[in-house]
Amino acid sequence: MEKSQEKKTLLPTYQEASDRGDDKDANSSSQRTSSDNPPSLSLGPVNSCLLYSLCSVSMVLTNKSLASSYGNDLSVLLVVFQSIFAVGCCEVARTRGYIIYPPFERSLAKRWLPVNIFFSLMLFTGMMALAHSSVPIVTIFKNIANIFIAAGDKYFFNGTADGLTKLAFAVMLLGALMASGGEGAVTVKGLCWMLMNCMSTAGYVLYMKHATRTVKLPRFGMVYYNNILTTILLLPVTIVNGELYAFYNSNIFHTLDYFLKNCWAGFVGFFLNFASLNCVSATGPTTYAIIGSVNKIPTAILGWALFNTEIDAKTWFFIGVSMTGGFIYSAAKIRQQRANEKGRGI
Repeated sequence: MEKSQEKKTLLPTYQEASDRGDDKDANSSSQRTSSDNPPSLSLGPVNSCLLYSLCSVSMVLTNKSLASSYGNDLSVLLVVFQSIFAVGCCEVARTRGYIIYPPFERSLAKRWLPVNIFFSLMLFTGMMALAHSSVPIVTIFKNIANIFIAAGDKYFFNGTADGLTKLAFAVMLLGALMASGGEGAVTVKGLCWMLMNCMSTAGYVLYMKHATRTVKLPRFGMVYYNNILTTILLLPVTIVNGELYAFYNSNIFHTLDYFLKNCWAGFVGFFLNFASLNCVSATGPTTYAIIGSVNKIPTAILGWALFNTEIDAKTWFFIGVSMTGGFIYSAAKIRQQRANEKGRGI
């Protein structure tokens, strides 16, 4: 009974954005529709959770691998490459009948453009944060975006936060600040990029909450427009700043490894939407929110192990503190959701 009740709620999408460099608001714009979740894509609870976790962790680690292997000289172009591949995935899935969204319309693109500006900034700053900081540090700082979102929600939409949510914010902020103070844990430049990522993520979530009241798009329509507009916006930037020229003239980027990593990141960024929809459909928003918090643990550990990050014991402790704040935040959202359901008599 609980599972069928939970399916009626909005899909919490803050974790999914986090994996690309951002966090989305649980009550923003991702109400499920039958066109977004075809029956043929249904998976069992265990497989759905595993698929979502795999996509979530893979996105962060792949982008970190690109940043570590090839530097940050082509950060904008990386976003463009991945967006182009995501658009291709959307079109293939649409023509195969797996998803439904309206074809490209200039008038609709203009109305969605402000959302996409924040989306593009979110992806770019997330990529730069990974280039200048370790995966564990970036992972815990993603929680800070929730604080910016809550503050903006209160200012613009008269949102509220209960005592447990405020406690979660305090724990997340304390853990992140103390962890960043560890020896060699984060550079000033890395800290600046992470803070800009948190602000652009909050801007994306909050403006989307406003935009979706007037612009009606199915979930994968948002994915399609976000990625195609990102390509249109950032491709000229890569020409002006010389990234496209550098890519064309540098053999270091003309490798199968570089191509496959970009394709994989683009595919995972797109497929993460399938995974999150299947996860919430098979288990409910409560389990989805918990998995979103749990995902940060393997992401941090794998990032530390795979990229030879030097982190002392004290910094690991504060990383754990910040992650604990993430679990408290998930518990607060679950309690708030159940209270709302009880108030509506669901």
